[in-house]
Amino acid sequence: MRSKNSLSAIISSVIVIAIVAGIGFLFVSPQFEKNKPTIEFNKDIFWNLKDTLKLTLNDDTGIKYYKIIFKNKNNEKVLMTEVLSTPLQKIDLEVKPPKMDMFFKSKEISIVVEAVDNSKWNFFDGNRVQKTFNIQIDTKKPVANVITNSLAIRKGGSALAVVEVHDENLKDAYILFNKEQRFELTPFYKEGYFVSLIAWPVTIDKFSRVSLVVIDKANNISRTKIPLFIRELKVKNDKIKISDKFIQNVSASVLEQSSQTVPSDLSEIFIKENRELRAQNVKALQDISLKYMSKDQINDFKIKPFRRLRGSRTAAGFAERRHYLHNDEKIDEAWHLGLDWASVRNAPIRTYNEGKVIFNEYLGIYGNTIIIDHNMGLSTLYAHTSVSKVNLGDNVNYKQIIANTGATGAVLGDHLHFGVLVQGIEVNPLEWMDKNWIKTRISNILKESKKIIDSK
Repeated sequence: MRSKNSLSAIISSVIVIAIVAGIGFLFVSPQFEKNKPTIEFNKDIFWNLKDTLKLTLNDDTGIKYYKIIFKNKNNEKVLMTEVLSTPLQKIDLEVKPPKMDMFFKSKEISIVVEAVDNSKWNFFDGNRVQKTFNIQIDTKKPVANVITNSLAIRKGGSALAVVEVHDENLKDAYILFNKEQRFELTPFYKEGYFVSLIAWPVTIDKFSRVSLVVIDKANNISRTKIPLFIRELKVKNDKIKISDKFIQNVSASVLEQSSQTVPSDLSEIFIKENRELRAQNVKALQDISLKYMSKDQINDFKIKPFRRLRGSRTAAGFAERRHYLHNDEKIDEAWHLGLDWASVRNAPIRTYNEGKVIFNEYLGIYGNTIIIDHNMGLSTLYAHTSVSKVNLGDNVNYKQIIANTGATGAVLGDHLHFGVLVQGIEVNPLEWMDKNWIKTRISNILKESKKIIDSK
């Protein structure tokens, strides 16, 4: 009798252990995981009913089924559904818009996403998730009008455009040169109007098109051509012999001061300084100018002609294509995109327009450099200076002395490299030193645009 009771107890214990083990297995086995699939989908979605919507389904055990439904007050359509023979841990989906009739007027719809994973949980049915996403429908293109603009632009030069931009769901608006160079817009005069200086970078050889591009949150895009006559630029080619002494004393020093490693080969030293470091410095000019470019509304833009360094001669001009020779062999080339003025040593440098100092540091090939922002994306560059008379953030006045000339950076001797920047791109300073050019290409365009805007 006792042995039978002992046997029953053992069997009962085994059953209990088996049940506990089974329950434990359900909770710890990856096959019985309880995590629902996740859905990656943007919030605050706007849809133009043309582009596809992108979403991603994720699950550790794999998705075995999904369904996507389009819903509004009057319709419900299944856009996508699939039962997968081989479950996938990640599924990237592109949801195409349904075909709607011409009377479709809904401004809001819902996308319902349902997914089931391959888990054995929930009596082998898997974990199920269903989420509803509210979407704003916007099929209207933004307003993108050109109010007025400069008549022409020269390679390496500047132009101006005033534009009108409207959209209740505006995402982005800018001017695009040749599908390559973007120019930001600045609010102008009245709400919905903007102004931008445009540059034709010397590095872009051929002119094709300048466009105003406006994009809304639903990815409706408007592109409007900005009509410009084009003028060619005469490029001067120079051959410059580079000595061993220059490379050892100047190029190597510039690299060291820029925290760059110095190669052992002389030609490689020069190429690294003249090509690689130059590219970094040119990018820095653009980054700095864009970062500190004022986005405050402009009502007036009074700019005076810039002037040459007093008592100086021009040592180098704008858009000179320099070909560098070392041991009578060409090793590199580069654009010179400013005006070099040489006077006496440590000559005083004045600025001839009000502005704000947005950069005052050592900048590689440019040496000690000051950049002054004059608003509307226009700034001036003063390179190779010795002693600075201003500090970062200072507001400067007309004819104020800001520094003295020097021989810092990649230079042969004491001089000033003067540059004019449009959103960080060096343009022809001679245009901005010409009173008539400023009047006809900039000031008159702004006056004309105000009259047009007021007449609307």
